[in-house]
Amino acid sequence: MSALAVARRTDPVAATLAALRSVLGTPESRIALHEPEFRGNEKAYVTDCIETGWVSSVGSYVDRIERDLAAITGVGHAVATANGTAALHVCLMLAGVEAGDEVLMPALTFVATANAVAYIGATPHFVDSEDRSLAVDAAKLEAHLRAVAEVRGATCVNRETGRTIRALVVLHAFGHAGDLDALAALAERWKLVLVEDAAEAIGSRYHGRHVGGIGRLSALSFNGNKIVTTGGGGAVLTNDADLANRAKRLTTQAKVPHPWAFSHDAVGYNYRMPNLNAALGCAQLERLPDMLARKRDLAARYAAAFAGVPGVRFLTEPEGTEGNYWLNALILEDPGLRDPMLQALNDAGYMARPIWTLMHRLPMFQRAPRADLATAERLEATVVNIPSSPALADR
Repeated sequence: MSALAVARRTDPVAATLAALRSVLGTPESRIALHEPEFRGNEKAYVTDCIETGWVSSVGSYVDRIERDLAAITGVGHAVATANGTAALHVCLMLAGVEAGDEVLMPALTFVATANAVAYIGATPHFVDSEDRSLAVDAAKLEAHLRAVAEVRGATCVNRETGRTIRALVVLHAFGHAGDLDALAALAERWKLVLVEDAAEAIGSRYHGRHVGGIGRLSALSFNGNKIVTTGGGGAVLTNDADLANRAKRLTTQAKVPHPWAFSHDAVGYNYRMPNLNAALGCAQLERLPDMLARKRDLAARYAAAFAGVPGVRFLTEPEGTEGNYWLNALILEDPGLRDPMLQALNDAGYMARPIWTLMHRLPMFQRAPRADLATAERLEATVVNIPSSPALADR
């Protein structure tokens, strides 16, 4: 065996580079983490908007994308929004979260999840994640609530702060579904509204059901780095027709329908998705099955390539779920390898990045209540994302 072959078997960084080359080849130019893919009717639909003049927040493509999203996810109603953060903000308002409340959410998430809570004047209450899905750990959360909270009538109260804990937000990290049955049962026991942050999870399934339909409300994102993009956009999902109607009102400045009068009956938001963006999204949704199939093929090839890499675990979907593998992730055994791994991969032309900084480390959330975060802190130090664009499966 050559010295290089021995190094690849014993050095996780060298072995990771070898695994990436076996799947993606040697880069001629930098391979991005996740690029949008336009191979269908995107140009035709956007051109239609321009030629007809329907480019703003009213138009046939806005109506269509809402119908298409409801059909694809199997959720009763979808309301398109300007972005995923706006969708989550609306979800929390419709969940009854008010200023002064607390909202349980993972410390291991993108900052938008915590920001949406703060927009309302509520306080994030950070909880731990699990290894298998990176989502909220139901068992640890149950133990934490027993230690710090109690149910008083129909309300969960934090005994230590005196504040109402109104909702539980569950992130489906990188498109891998959390343990929704356990989390939904916990939310019911503790009188919490379950909200799914499905920003990264279009096309992901939990025991045969598309994520987003188990919580009372859910949020999707269609940012430029997502599998389906509208440039910037999102959506609220719910099976409750009344909540869907309220979401539509809130996102359109709470305007009372009238042929010409400007009457508004609540504080509303300019959160509607423009027709131009929706047109792009409609074309993208037409190609969703193909993009998902190729992303799952890429993930399978990665899983095989990394099977023998020392000290590195490729993150695969939990049993009973079907992930969209939005971003493929490596979990390192040694936290000391993370930065050398990131440096080596990026130097070699494979864009790689760490997972998000945990929310309780950010200056604006350092004083927020939190549970023991041992698993999240270990994951923060050991997760590396690698190139995940669907087009990479064509190599």
